[in-house]
Amino acid sequence: MRALIQRTSGARVSVDGRIAGEIGGGLVVLVCAMRGDGDEQARWLARKVVNLRIFRDEAGRMNRSLLDTGGAALVVSQFTLAAETKGNRPGFSTAAAPEEGERLYELFAEAVRGHGVEVATGIFGAEMKVELVNDGPVTIWLDTETR
Repeated sequence: MRALIQRTSGARVSVDGRIAGEIGGGLVVLVCAMRGDGDEQARWLARKVVNLRIFRDEAGRMNRSLLDTGGAALVVSQFTLAAETKGNRPGFSTAAAPEEGERLYELFAEAVRGHGVEVATGIFGAEMKVELVNDGPVTIWLDTETR
């Protein structure tokens, strides 16, 4: 699985002009299941996201995790993280099939919740608008293939 995480002071996702999910401080997690991914990858990625020390401590250093800060996660499915960009038109054949992608997306969100983190989500497969204030800015790419 792949995830692009952004530290935020506030974020929301809307579908057809209606807010589907919204958080205050925490992380926006854009997530994509890849072909061949399974439950192990979803759980590993959730554990990595909630424990990644990218929030400032008292000395101003990135030394605190989402668990340490009590922040929330806005989890949004984004199959375009599977983009193959060899040519000028991206291909997405390495993304998981939609049914499996949705299952793993939901498993990932539940695994994050299982760590005691408040989770808001978008709507899988919908055309969404994501708004966030990227705090820092801090943006980090995670991939279970390179763990």
